[in-house]
Amino acid sequence: MKFRFLFALLAVLATAVLPTALSTPALAQAQAQQEGPDYAQWNKVASRVEKVLAEGKASTAAFDTLRGELVDWRTRFLDAQNINSARIKTLRDQISALGDPPAEGETEPQEIAKRRAELTKQLNEAQAPSLKAVEAYSRADGLIREIDQIIRERQADQLLQLGPSPVNPVNWAAGLTAIRGTLVEVGNELSSNWENPNARATMRSALPVTLLFLALAALLTVRGRRWMEMLSVFLAQRGRGRGRTLFSGIASLGQIVVPTLGVVLLAGALKSSAMLGLRTERLAQILPILGFTIFTAGWLGGRVFAQLGVSRAILTLPPERRAEGRFNSWIIGLILALAMLAQEVSKVETYSAEAVAVLSFPILLLAGLMLSRMGQLLLAHSRADSAESPEERPYRNRVAAFLGRAAIGAGLIGPLLAAVGYAEAGDFFVYPSILTLALMGFLLLLQRFVTDIYAILMGRDVEDPENGGDLIPVLIGMMLVLLSLPVLALIWGARIADLTELWTRFTAGYSIGGTRISPTSFLTFVVVFTLGYALTRLVQGMLRSTVLPKTKIDPGGQTALISGVGYVGIFLAGVVSVTTAGIDLSSLAIVAGALSVGIGFGLQTIVQNFVSGIILLIERPVSQGDWIEVGGVMGIVKDISVRSTRIQTFDRTDVIVPNADLIAGQVTNWTRQNLTGRVILKVGVAYGSDTRKVEKILMEIGESHPLVMVNPAPLVVFQGFGADALEFELRVILRDINYGLSVRTELNHEIARRFAEEGIEIPFAQRDIWLRNPETLRERPAPQPPGPFLPRQSAEPQPEPLADLGGDADADGGDGPR
Repeated sequence: MKFRFLFALLAVLATAVLPTALSTPALAQAQAQQEGPDYAQWNKVASRVEKVLAEGKASTAAFDTLRGELVDWRTRFLDAQNINSARIKTLRDQISALGDPPAEGETEPQEIAKRRAELTKQLNEAQAPSLKAVEAYSRADGLIREIDQIIRERQADQLLQLGPSPVNPVNWAAGLTAIRGTLVEVGNELSSNWENPNARATMRSALPVTLLFLALAALLTVRGRRWMEMLSVFLAQRGRGRGRTLFSGIASLGQIVVPTLGVVLLAGALKSSAMLGLRTERLAQILPILGFTIFTAGWLGGRVFAQLGVSRAILTLPPERRAEGRFNSWIIGLILALAMLAQEVSKVETYSAEAVAVLSFPILLLAGLMLSRMGQLLLAHSRADSAESPEERPYRNRVAAFLGRAAIGAGLIGPLLAAVGYAEAGDFFVYPSILTLALMGFLLLLQRFVTDIYAILMGRDVEDPENGGDLIPVLIGMMLVLLSLPVLALIWGARIADLTELWTRFTAGYSIGGTRISPTSFLTFVVVFTLGYALTRLVQGMLRSTVLPKTKIDPGGQTALISGVGYVGIFLAGVVSVTTAGIDLSSLAIVAGALSVGIGFGLQTIVQNFVSGIILLIERPVSQGDWIEVGGVMGIVKDISVRSTRIQTFDRTDVIVPNADLIAGQVTNWTRQNLTGRVILKVGVAYGSDTRKVEKILMEIGESHPLVMVNPAPLVVFQGFGADALEFELRVILRDINYGLSVRTELNHEIARRFAEEGIEIPFAQRDIWLRNPETLRERPAPQPPGPFLPRQSAEPQPEPLADLGGDADADGGDGPR
């Protein structure tokens, strides 16, 4: 087992180590900018590293040291690649201004040829430093890759290395001898210091401080955690305000800080006693780390498997399983502390491989057992979900089920591998799995903390079950998961150098089609585009609320102008942001051209609607607020977007019409030029009515309505002689066609009233029914029962079919003789 487990556990709670490590490239870059690369010194360093790589005998620590030196040089070379960049761009522009060079066999004027040669020479001289930096960067990067490959191969070989088996009784004696030797050496150190008069004098002089430290250490270690736990429970159950649960969680951190401070005082008391030797002083130095590990594990288990009433439930478990989870957490903390202690002792004493295997196996076996029990708790939480199928379970519960099964498997496989002799592989399965579960638990607590803070800011109670459904806490939780990925990589054996290498390559950018896109350029693009977009919206808002209302432009024209300003502004913002970020898109023109063909075929309908939308905004055959009819849909235009137009029908439903239909199809616009419109009412009167009187009444009705225009005047048309009535039409022009239905209704009411007063009849359709052969309706004789059925003979003559329904007893449908 390696010390990386301790580091990873501490990194779960304090990720400040990673930003510090990641700041190394920035410091190296600043130094490179001040000093500049010394290529003579670099050649010496590179040659020395190449020699070490060729021999392949250096230790992993030595390779790490060489790698750090190479990373510093590589950062300098990356920065040196931008030397004379402005001058190079100017020279290239000058050469481009001279035109294309002459083709083979052709010549150009002597002055232009001379000038082109001078500029080309200057360009080559200006590019020389950057090209040299590029070559040195490639060399440094290649050496770094070779070192990383060697270290990874060594790690893989170490995992697959077969050592002594701890279950072999032959090796037990080595373990017992090693631990007995350590205890004897510790006793000898203490007795030697006690027999030393100077050491006793120092102890007596520091005795008050030592006793004070011991008393405080005992008080804080034994009772401090209990006091902090009581404070947390008090705030959760009896606190006031919406944030009582949040404050209880913050106060619970004292369960780590206070007892750990007691352990620190204990280590200080041991050091002040002057009785410690080389071994015991080394153990006293790691004592606070061991205490911190134990108390952190206990605190994490106490929050994840919290008692009901102390904190909201994170896992759906009964009280007895929660108590089991808290107990398992304390045991796991003790196991991790023992593992780190055994590792440190084995380093100090230089134990043999047999002794290390025998002493570490019981700790690993117990760790695997506790890991399996934790996996069973996660499975119990997942099975408590009432969903019928796994697909219906929440994603968090499915992840818990997966982690539970993985924990059980790792808890079984790890000790089995260690029993065979693969100690490193066994440690790799068990301890990283424990730390992964700890990281997941810490992320759940951190997500709960963020959700509670958001609920307080929104003025809600943190106990409200609806708090977890808000978008912002969910997004923050996803970001926390992404930020925890480096810690997870460290847990599973990644080196800090691996993470810094990824960060360096990310900040250096990636080359796409000859264009290097880095996070800096991307950030510049986002910032400039955001500013341009915000400025565009600001101008649109000013036009909409301040400028355009004071003009005589109609609402549809105002909308078209505002939309046009938005399109132009967004386009300019994109162009300016790309230019400011320094992204050269010329090298991507070929790729973009090839993609545009496929996109054109796949998105031709969308492009067609987009172009149609631009045409609608420019020509404005249809504007917002118009009453139109297109494709059998009639309504008011509410919005014209880039792809479609929204029409609200008269039954208050929205119909989305593609813009291409408005351009290519037939559209009836009732209110485009003006609001006037004609209404035609058809009226029928009975035959014999006075047609002149009818015409006069209809004219009076049309002229009396206030919305009917006088010029042109209403018109009454005698259409003709219908089948049931004399047909008239009243045609009127309205000032506002939007009131056409209400005017039609009022005019019909008035026509019905006036016709009733004047005694003019409005006929209804009449039909005369003529019966042919009415004698068939006379009383018929009762039908006779049918005779016996005789099969038809083909030779017998058949009766002719009846021409009509009359004059035959078989007219009612009966069968005749056959």
